[in-house]
Amino acid sequence: MKTVFRNEPSFIESVIRKCDICFVGMVTPEGFPYVIPMNFGFKDNVIYLHSAPEGRSISALEHNPNVCITFSTDHELAFQHPKVACSYRMKSKSVLAVGKVQFVEDMEQKREALNIIMAQYSDKHFDYNDPAVRNVKIWMVPVDQISCKEFGTPHEK
Repeated sequence: MKTVFRNEPSFIESVIRKCDICFVGMVTPEGFPYVIPMNFGFKDNVIYLHSAPEGRSISALEHNPNVCITFSTDHELAFQHPKVACSYRMKSKSVLAVGKVQFVEDMEQKREALNIIMAQYSDKHFDYNDPAVRNVKIWMVPVDQISCKEFGTPHEK
């Protein structure tokens, strides 16, 4: 089994679309790594996230808006020989994206971002009242760099 780098935009988007959460990595003002699982939306090479308006992640991002976002799917245990521990590994597909968080404050842009996020999880139409929209922090992350790997691909014969 081998690891294959994939750079086709349609393949990368298919990996992202199969995920139900992503992991967002940032650095706290004290210099420590901080990674949290989050719901997301993806459209036109932009990742949309939402959170409470305050908290540890917001403090970190106000100090340093750089983030690394990881998506991982299709996890399957595989091995080359059942009695050789070192031959075991996980087959999977992953995407790693890097960008800078921009907080969205405009109410209509926030509603649009919430629709993009909800489209990842549902085909339903949603309405958002003003108090709910005011009380949510929308993160917009234009993707600066993106990479994709497929782990555990069979070797060609």
